[in-house]
Order: sequence, then structure tokens, then C-alpha cells
Amino acid sequence: MKLLWLDLNSSYAHSSLALPALHAQIATDTSIEWEVVSATIGENVGMIVNNIYSHCPDIIAATTWLFNHEQLLHIVSRAKALLPHCTIILGGPEFLGNNEAFLRKNPFVNGVFRGEGEEVFPSWLKVWNRPDSWSHITGLCYLESNERYCDNGIARVMNFDRLISPEESRFFNWSKPFVQLETTRGCFNTCAFCVSGGEKPIRTIDMATIRQRITEIHRRGIKNVRVLDRTFNYDNKRAKELLTLFLEFSPDICFHLEIHPALLSAELKEELAKLPQGLLHLEAGIQSLREEVLVQSQRMGKLSKALEGLQFLCSLPQMETHADLIAGLPLYHLSEIFEDVHTLAGYGAGEIQLESLKLLPGTEMRRRAEELGIQYSPLPPYEVLQTREITVEELQTARYLSRLLDGFYNVPTWRSVTQQLMLAHPAFLSDLLHYVIQLGLIDQPLSMEKRGLILYEFCQKAYPEAQALVSIAWIEAGMSLKKLPAEKVRTKRQVPFEEWQVIYGEYHETLRLCFLPIHEEKGYWFGFESEAQKLQPVFKATNLQRDSI
Repeated sequence: MKLLWLDLNSSYAHSSLALPALHAQIATDTSIEWEVVSATIGENVGMIVNNIYSHCPDIIAATTWLFNHEQLLHIVSRAKALLPHCTIILGGPEFLGNNEAFLRKNPFVNGVFRGEGEEVFPSWLKVWNRPDSWSHITGLCYLESNERYCDNGIARVMNFDRLISPEESRFFNWSKPFVQLETTRGCFNTCAFCVSGGEKPIRTIDMATIRQRITEIHRRGIKNVRVLDRTFNYDNKRAKELLTLFLEFSPDICFHLEIHPALLSAELKEELAKLPQGLLHLEAGIQSLREEVLVQSQRMGKLSKALEGLQFLCSLPQMETHADLIAGLPLYHLSEIFEDVHTLAGYGAGEIQLESLKLLPGTEMRRRAEELGIQYSPLPPYEVLQTREITVEELQTARYLSRLLDGFYNVPTWRSVTQQLMLAHPAFLSDLLHYVIQLGLIDQPLSMEKRGLILYEFCQKAYPEAQALVSIAWIEAGMSLKKLPAEKVRTKRQVPFEEWQVIYGEYHETLRLCFLPIHEEKGYWFGFESEAQKLQPVFKATNLQRDSI
């Protein structure tokens, strides 16, 4: 029997764990001939279908999720037309809800799995060509020959710690810039908008096994590991043990974690504060800074504790903490989103990720959408279109705000200056947003240099006292000293000031200096190793009273 796995991702930087996770459990079964067709959603559908057809598989299997859903159906529907006797089986988070309507609308799909597949998929493969024997396969949803819908519930792998790890599969992709590592499965939380909200119980892998797996990852030269645990610190004792384990691989590996700031114990805070630079990259789930919004969303943890924990995480200089907000949550107003963004900037969040709520299949919030006054798209990605608290136009503004944050706050080059201006001028963010929208550039891809030009020209018009901040960021990013943000920079015959305060680097006579005046002959000197046209400075000094403007 020939099984073809369609590995369809949003980009080649990403790779699904589903294939190696399933294959690892049955890799020794010689009755199955495995083929893989890998592609991205941006590729030509016809070419992907031709590739599938050339293999003449008996089964086509794939994981379906938000952003590959539409393209995946285009591909497998054509493949089915060319290979009518081929069985098409799908799984993934898109099928956590009621699947009857999907199966009736897409009759070329023979069945879909709900839940975790490592144990039930091998069982199905034993009877794949005998649909009359599918009734005992937990998690499988399908239409019988008489069109009756059969729903076999949800599959859970209760012996999660006994699974063969995905890294042992020949299909595990070691060529990506990062790998994913799942050390627990399930979630203690009950968030109504999340597909993991009811995923219980929590199941774990022991530390010895995790050490063995990370050792292999390290041996392969991987520098970044994304830990897929829904909440890394649901158990502070276990979190501390994992941090101790991660330290064994410092400084070679950076671990990306999702952490709940409301659940940080004093002991775990102490451990986090001692960790070295670059070991952790943190995603702090916050969603909203409004108590009533979190209560309505059924998110566990007191807001006051979450804010205290987030402030602590953002204060740690040796790691970057990203915080996320979700527009479209019930009871969440646009004005509150702007206020929450300002609060997070005040905490010093490394990134502020503002996403639009998506009502995913199988979630409590989707089931209660009408009751909560939420209107949403019935097609992927199921984004919220309007709520009682936020209009269609306001949600569009929130999307634009997300683009603005990604373009200016969430990139190191412009983060500091954007943050300073946001905190100094409460209207700055909304003013800049309006300006970029008016330019017609809010949805356009912008180079780092173009963003700097926009920011400088905007400050010229609205915040002239802030132009120097943009100029400094421009120079330190190594951008051209012949362009507008460097218009006040002096590059000719600059010599050391008799008394300056060195901010970084060390001056020596071979450095080429430029001077940015702030107040008459007071300002900043930047030193370059060679001709200062488009290079990052290695030296910075000032003769201002303090390093501020």
C-alpha cells in the first residue's frame, strides 16, 4: 500500500510535526510505502497535483489548519478527480468541531480525524480500504455508503510519554532554522477562544527523555528550539527543572517558550533572573489588560498577577519578552486596545503582537458566538468581523495598528525611538497610524530604510522635537548619511571634543567621526571604521548633560 503525505506549509521556514510524529510510530511497518510531496501555499496548484499524480498513491494524507485549508482542498479535490480510487484522509485542528457539514460539502474527502493521531492513525491504516470497519477508530469522522454521518468522538494519546519521538522519523526536517519540541500535551487553562481550552488531562514526558532529545537536537547543530507546551509554567516545579536542563545547552541553543505571567512563583522568578543572555525567548500570553474581557474569555489567572508577572519578565535584561493582545474579544473596545498597547510599551515588551480573534472550530467561543454578539467569517481563517463592542471599521483600524506595530515597534531598528515617542506623546501612535494610512502605505511591504524616512518626515510635520531621535536610530542602523534623516549630520573635518562622555566603543585616531548637533554645539559623535556613508558606527559619545534628548 502506498501512502502519500501532502506536506503543505505557509512557507519553507515552517514545517509540520504531524508527518514525523505519525510516521515514527509505524516506521518499521514494511507494508506501507511512504511518499512525500512538500509544497507551500504560494505554489502552483497544478504543479503540486501533477507531482501527486505521478506517485499514484493509494492514500493521500495531510494536516489541515487555518492557513493551508483552502489551498489544500483545491489540491486534493483535483488529485481525487485524477485518482478516483485513492482514499483521502485529513486531520489537524480544522476538524476539532462538528465535521458533518465539511464532509458533505467535500465528498472527495473520505474521512477526517479529530484529535491526536499517533495511536489511531496506525489502527486506521490496517482497515483503510474497508470503510465498514471504521466505526471502531476513535476520532474518525466519515460518511457511510448510505450517507449517514459517523462521528467517533475525539482521540487522545493518554500514554504520551511512550510515543516514539518525531526526531526518530526519517521525515523529521533538520534543515529548518528551528525545530519544535513538545514536552507536554494538553492545557490546564480554559480559554474559550483556544482549541486547547478543553484539552485535558495534561500529559508529560520525563526529564531524562527530554534531555536525550535535546542532546540529539544539539548534535545536529540546531540553534533554536520552540517548546510547544501550551503553558510552560503551568507547574512551576517542572518549569524550574526544565530551565535547569536548558542551561546544559547554553549558549548553543535558544529556547522559545510560552509563559503565563500570572502563574510565576517567587522561586521561578528567582531562577529566571539568574539565566544567561540568549537562553530564552519568551511569549507572554496576556490577550487583554481588562479583567472583564479575560473573565468573559474564561482565561485563568488574576489580571493583577498577570501584570505584575509581565512587568517582571519585561524587566529582565538578558531575555526578550513578547506580549500579545487580541482584537475582537467580547467586551474589548478599540480605545482600550490603544491604551493596552501603550501600557505594554511602558513595560518595555520586546514585541507587541496584536492579532484579530479567530473563532476556531471546536472552541467554546465559536459555539457561543451568537450569544456573545460576535459575527465572524464562516470560512478560514474565521476572523471576527464585528462584535457588540467593536465595529467593522474599528476592527480594520486594529488590523492597521497591528501592521504599524510590526513595522515600527517590533523591529529592533525602530523599537526604541517608537517606544520613546509613544510614552512621551500619548497621541503619537494614533497620529502616526493616521499618517501612514493617508500615505496609502499601511498595507505595503516597506524596507527598513523606507520606514525610517516615513518616521522622520512624520516627525518633521507633527513632532519636530523628536527628529533627532529618528536621526540617531538611522545612523546607528548604518543607513546612508546622504539621505533625509541624516540631513543635519556633519561629516567633514570632525575632531574629538575636548570633553565628551563615551556611550559605547573606544575612540582612536583612525575612526572617521560624524557629529549630530542637538542644541547648538552639543550633540552626539559617531565613529566609523572607514568612510561614513553606509556603515554602522562602532563608537558613540556625547557632550550633552545626559544621554537623552
